[in-house]
Amino acid sequence: MQRMHLHVSVPDLVQSIRFYETLFGAPPSVVKDDYAKWMLDDPRVNFAISQRAGAAAGVDHVGIQTDTPEELQALSSRLKAAGADTFDQDATTCCYAKSDKTWVNDPAGVRWETFYTFGEATTYGEDPSAEALAPAAAACCGTTVQPKQEAAGACC
Repeated sequence: MQRMHLHVSVPDLVQSIRFYETLFGAPPSVVKDDYAKWMLDDPRVNFAISQRAGAAAGVDHVGIQTDTPEELQALSSRLKAAGADTFDQDATTCCYAKSDKTWVNDPAGVRWETFYTFGEATTYGEDPSAEALAPAAAACCGTTVQPKQEAAGACC
């Protein structure tokens, strides 16, 4: 089974947590100093917010979370078969989780991640392998896929 993912950058985490607790009728399942996440079943969504220096407020990226590595492989294969420029990250640490991911930009430039999470992490995290590909990028969550599979961004 798959779960929709939406990550929003917010200017005030505490205020935003209160708002989304009210909207969803539930507290977040994860709360950190700079991050909160709801794993909701109705609607089935992984909804995350974060307060990061320099990040513009608003939708950061959207995605699809899979329950198995095989589901992730199937999604990634479909994107590649459609001719999309993708960027794969294996065993990356971001958003207090360890995940395998495939990033892609839709035709309008919206960043999408497809990912399988297999563990927790103690830090928000930044992926050194992605940073090595794009040393000018400083922010974690998100990779912007460039033509010819060159990436900018870090993780999440």
